[in-house]
Amino acid sequence: MYKIPVSVLVVIHTADLQVLLLERADHPGYWQSVTGSQDPGETLFDTAIREIAEETGLNAADYQLTDWHVENRYEIYEEWRWRYGPDVRFNTEHVFGLRLPATIPVKLSTREHLNSIWLPWQQAAQKVFSSSNADAILSLPSR
Repeated sequence: MYKIPVSVLVVIHTADLQVLLLERADHPGYWQSVTGSQDPGETLFDTAIREIAEETGLNAADYQLTDWHVENRYEIYEEWRWRYGPDVRFNTEHVFGLRLPATIPVKLSTREHLNSIWLPWQQAAQKVFSSSNADAILSLPSR
């Protein structure tokens, strides 16, 4: 079954703007926030909650999950396009934030990620491979 070309990006952060990043298992050296495609019948909020749980082991209900009402449309990287229908070239990403009281250890999905790291927001924005992820992180101080 093909992925739906609609996804969430969830910036997990603390009040003092420490940001959690995850290193992709399928592309070592690529760091990102929590991301994932919407499943059929899911709301975007449900997708964010599911992806947070799958990728970090965190229960979003225990913290403050916010829809930032930011939507990014981008061309899907060629190396990942096989996951989508034959004529699908673009994805629409919806940005959320999950605010935690402090940095906490997370339980990674080893199928998806190799490592995690907490970084100050400026450093996190420089480390991520995706420009939309960097833009989301850079907007943290104004949120």
